[in-house]
Amino acid sequence: MEPQWNPTSCPQSPSVVFLLMATSYTWLLPVAAPQRILIDPQAAPEYAHSIRLDGDVILGGLFPVHSRGDRGTPCGELKKEKGIHRLEAMMFAIDLINKDPELLPNITLGARILDTCSRDTYALEQSLTFVQALIERDGSDVRCANGDPPIFTKPDKIVGVIGAAASSVSIMVANILRLFKIPQISYASTAPELSDNTRYDFFSRVVPPDSYQAQAMMDIVTAMGWNYVSTLASEGNYGESGVEAFVQISRETGGVCIAQSLKIPREPRLGEFDKIIRRLLETSNARAVIMFANEDDIRRVLDAAKRNNQTGHFLWVGSDSWGSKISPVIGQERVAEGAITILPKRASVDAFDRYFRSRSLSNNRRNVWFAEFWEENFNCKLGMHGKRPGSLKKCTGLEKVGRDSSYEQEGKVQFVMDAVYAMAHALHRMHRELCYGYPGLCPRMAGSIDGKELLSYIRAVNFNGSAGTPVVFNENGDAPGRYDIFQYQITNRSTAEYRVIGSWTNKLRLKVEAMRWKTGDPSLPPSVCSIPCRAGERKKVVKGVPCCWHCERCEGYHFQASEFTCELCPYEMRPDANRTGCVPIPIIKLEWHSPWAVVPVFISMLGIIATSFVIVTFVRHNDTPIVRASGREMSYVLLTGIFLCYAITFLMIAAPDVGVCSFRRIFLGLGMCFSYAALLTKTNRIHRIFEQGKTSVTAPRFISPASQLAITFSLISVQLLGVFVWFAVDPPHTVVDYGEQRTQDPTSARGVLKCDISDLSLICSLGYSILLMVTCTVYAIKTRGVPETFNEAKPIGFTMYTTCIIWLAFIPIFFGTSQSAERMYIQTTTLTISLSLSASVSLGMLYMPKVYIILFHPEQNVPKRKRSFKAIVTAATMSGKLNQKGDRPNGEVKTELCESMETNSDFIN
Repeated sequence: MEPQWNPTSCPQSPSVVFLLMATSYTWLLPVAAPQRILIDPQAAPEYAHSIRLDGDVILGGLFPVHSRGDRGTPCGELKKEKGIHRLEAMMFAIDLINKDPELLPNITLGARILDTCSRDTYALEQSLTFVQALIERDGSDVRCANGDPPIFTKPDKIVGVIGAAASSVSIMVANILRLFKIPQISYASTAPELSDNTRYDFFSRVVPPDSYQAQAMMDIVTAMGWNYVSTLASEGNYGESGVEAFVQISRETGGVCIAQSLKIPREPRLGEFDKIIRRLLETSNARAVIMFANEDDIRRVLDAAKRNNQTGHFLWVGSDSWGSKISPVIGQERVAEGAITILPKRASVDAFDRYFRSRSLSNNRRNVWFAEFWEENFNCKLGMHGKRPGSLKKCTGLEKVGRDSSYEQEGKVQFVMDAVYAMAHALHRMHRELCYGYPGLCPRMAGSIDGKELLSYIRAVNFNGSAGTPVVFNENGDAPGRYDIFQYQITNRSTAEYRVIGSWTNKLRLKVEAMRWKTGDPSLPPSVCSIPCRAGERKKVVKGVPCCWHCERCEGYHFQASEFTCELCPYEMRPDANRTGCVPIPIIKLEWHSPWAVVPVFISMLGIIATSFVIVTFVRHNDTPIVRASGREMSYVLLTGIFLCYAITFLMIAAPDVGVCSFRRIFLGLGMCFSYAALLTKTNRIHRIFEQGKTSVTAPRFISPASQLAITFSLISVQLLGVFVWFAVDPPHTVVDYGEQRTQDPTSARGVLKCDISDLSLICSLGYSILLMVTCTVYAIKTRGVPETFNEAKPIGFTMYTTCIIWLAFIPIFFGTSQSAERMYIQTTTLTISLSLSASVSLGMLYMPKVYIILFHPEQNVPKRKRSFKAIVTAATMSGKLNQKGDRPNGEVKTELCESMETNSDFIN
């Protein structure tokens, strides 16, 4: 029973319904005599625009024999490869199957092959031929001129269709064929839309869908390092769905941005392709152009790029519609150079080459377009009725394909044959199960083959195709994705050819070293919106365009934590040279060879030598009057303090550790404490002696050497007690101060290794010594009226005045440089020099004159007669009064008093 068509169940437009209804009347041929149909020379042949091969089972075929016509004409120029090669491949495959005793034995395959003219609407009209036998015919209202009933020409019953090529054509035809349950196997349609098994359930294909192709093209773009590309599609299902699949993958995977998505109209106006090139140049950084376009549009795009002097600018990435075809690039080799194209993995069928080379006008009359191909291929004219205009040479008919013309097998020949064989294998299995043991078609298949049942057999086929690769279908009727990657290259001999540079089978394998570019530069050409940021720079992405960004350097102590962020290094670290990570900040200390250390050390060494010389001199002349008059015990204490003031310089410059830091705490203020405790005791003693002498002739208490030492060491013990408390509260340790030399430029940043002695701790450590110094200065002022050289009162006074000036200068220098990057050097040098200068003042003013007398004037270092304490005090009082009256020169009285005091030093001391 023939299937009935229910228009309400068809999702097509009303125009399609109208075409079906109108076409049903064209099958009624109201003729009186059938013989007249066959012999009337004026009548048009029934199959003038199609090929018909008789057989038990008829397969339909759709091929783009001609290109799309211009200005309203349905068909244009002949397509030699995509048209003639492919339809000949179908007929060749049918011949092989009919000769094969193992495949469909006793069953002959036939064919009805139509020209789609590369236009979907025209193909729809043609494909209605395939459903003629499935539409009920009613001729009751039709009569011949003589009144006889009409003779119905029985149309061929098509069980399956091979084709079409273009996806737009396949979609249009599939919408009709599914209504009549006619299976369809395409050899070239790759639109992802056709994988929708709910809408195109009777459609299958031996080529992979563009979803695989789009993934392969995305992998190519990614492997090339391109992240900013434009897309160009021919209007229609193939181009638009291919680009849509590519864009969808780019969104899902990320990393590739679409600069522009342009569409080529079906009927492009004049200048349309020049406009497309100008649009592409608006985003000139997007040099890579992903093309899902038909062959004619590719050729016109390349031509427009050539006209606009853009040869070498664009990096074309073509889909399988470009593949390895010669026609799009003829005459435009330079502008197409470097193009990367993709094509389903294929192999040349040698048997077809032998078959096609043997075709001639005499042995290929079944092909109604072969004469037109002959004229086109050999550039000649067949008699008066030839289709090529102009005064061309006449064809002899003896020309030979491949000898008198170039020949290269078209890329889809393999897939055409695989599609025919897939249909044959499905019929074979169906026949084996439905007609087991029955030669030829059994009644179950002879009347009407159930298209839905045949579809199930088609989807179950599994055989090795003409190229040796398995032919299988998934649940959506799609073939697995297997692609070859080509690049169009011009060799050194200026010959252009497609070269295989890789393959894709679920994973890209690309031979980058085999690629060639117009510039001759082996490096990959760029197609990026923004150049990659350098190390240490973060990307600031342009809003809405994730592949475009501005590069911002990570400043200061920040490093590049990720592609888009900068983070602050830990406090003790700084960015490395590339700012891609952090490295420890170098740790420094005051080195011995530093100028900041050399000067203090030099002064200290001189001071230590001078102090040692004085001590040795005093020890050697320990019992001489000068030494005894100076107070030997107190002098040695004072000299010890002076020595420590010089020696502390070496502790301040030595590399900090726990031991050094401990000694710094102890000796930093101890030297000054020794010096000023001794000086304070001496000035206090002088002050008490002369204050007591004004009222009494008895000696004050605690002026003996032992008492003086006890008082001095009592004062020193206070300093030591404070240091021990400091040790208990805050044990000494080293720290690395990263803030002291934390400059704005991280490369100059340094960590300073130092003892954990804060400025406050330093003030506290020196504060007690400074208090002693100030007190000593007060007593020096009070004893300024004492006779000159009396027990060093006046030299002590000058010493204290000078020392106060030194330390008043020290304070602003030390604390005023607390924010300087050279703080450690300045403060250490200032402190050590101040200590050395204080010691030098004391040494120079108190001891150098005595050493001078001891060494160079020993005649003055002799004992005088002894006088009592009462005589000394009386003489001092009288000296004061005489100084006020001016009766005697001060020098004479002072000399006498000095001599008297020096000779009675044992008593005084």
